[in-house]
Amino acid sequence: MPKRYSLRTLGAVLGIIMLASGFAFSAPDKETGVSADEALRELIDGNKQYVENIPTDGTKNNSAARAALARTQKPYAIILTCSDSRVPPEIIFNKGLGEIFVIRVAGNIPDPVVLGSIEYAAEHLGSSLIMVLGHERCGAVTAAVEAHGKTTGSSNIDAIVKIIEPSVREARNSCDACKGGKDCDGTGKSEFVECVVDANAKRVAAGLTKRSGILRHLVENKKIKIVAAKYDLDEGTVTLYK
Repeated sequence: MPKRYSLRTLGAVLGIIMLASGFAFSAPDKETGVSADEALRELIDGNKQYVENIPTDGTKNNSAARAALARTQKPYAIILTCSDSRVPPEIIFNKGLGEIFVIRVAGNIPDPVVLGSIEYAAEHLGSSLIMVLGHERCGAVTAAVEAHGKTTGSSNIDAIVKIIEPSVREARNSCDACKGGKDCDGTGKSEFVECVVDANAKRVAAGLTKRSGILRHLVENKKIKIVAAKYDLDEGTVTLYK
């Protein structure tokens, strides 16, 4: 009897927490004071500094900056990118505390949790730019290319591959490595993987407003801008897709 009561109590508490969270997520938009174009320029300029080995401004990460951000944040850009250890946005864009809202997941793919995270930053924190950032030689994309529609042996990795598979099919129709009778998965595999990386980043970026009414509303009202880009592991450069 006491155990049943405690479970009911726990359920009620969780319900209250969820309700409170709902109100938090639907809070009025906040402005960062940085337009989407300015945010994009900040990222591109920061990447140029990174490539040229110009260190991050120390005042962006010192104790004063940390104290100023302890109770509030207004990141001007949202970065959805891969979990790959070689692609840390804060470093490759030369940014400090509180500047960018980063979401990292293998293959830079969206699921409901990722979409909810993006919505939160766009609607509640007022970020004006969303960048979907793919990268060279992506392991998740390579796994999707090599799977050939079959299981990888892990249901969890299969879930990642399944989301990337449409980009694999799309790339087969557009990639130069697949034209002229070339073997996409054989002699042209490395080229094909890059084609899928490109298709995947662009497909994810284009699909955000289709899967989220909140993001669609913000885009239609010109409160946010969505772009897709690719990180070069060798050169360190970030290139925007047209």
